[in-house]
Amino acid sequence: MTKKADLVSGLYPKFNCAQATFVLFAPELELDEKVALKIASGFGGGMACAETCGAVTGSYMVIGMKHGYTSSDPTDKAITKSKIIRFNELFRKKHGSLTCKVLTGFDISTPEGANAALEAEVFQKKCPEFIKTACTILEEHF
Repeated sequence: MTKKADLVSGLYPKFNCAQATFVLFAPELELDEKVALKIASGFGGGMACAETCGAVTGSYMVIGMKHGYTSSDPTDKAITKSKIIRFNELFRKKHGSLTCKVLTGFDISTPEGANAALEAEVFQKKCPEFIKTACTILEEHF
């Protein structure tokens, strides 16, 4: 069985970090891949403001689809929240942060920061690793 982390290079940077993460899980979530790409399209680049990493928000979508709640039962909500907290712990343990501008070292929401990140090859060197980590965590723990 191919690990999803091995498939990242076929999707990123063609699609943003959130899309690349979320769409890899679309088949097992019984979600059309085009729908998954659309849902995640606004979350790349730390939601276009270099905040929460798109690989992280894409992972939240996967966790929500797998373990999300549809009732007002506080227990159901707590279960989902605990899974998000666990994901955060594992991702932070590996990379030290959940924030795009901290992870990349650049505020890619500004033209200057985006250009500097391009010059430093952040999108080729760092971002794929964040997506791979997210996919591995999801496969191994969720």
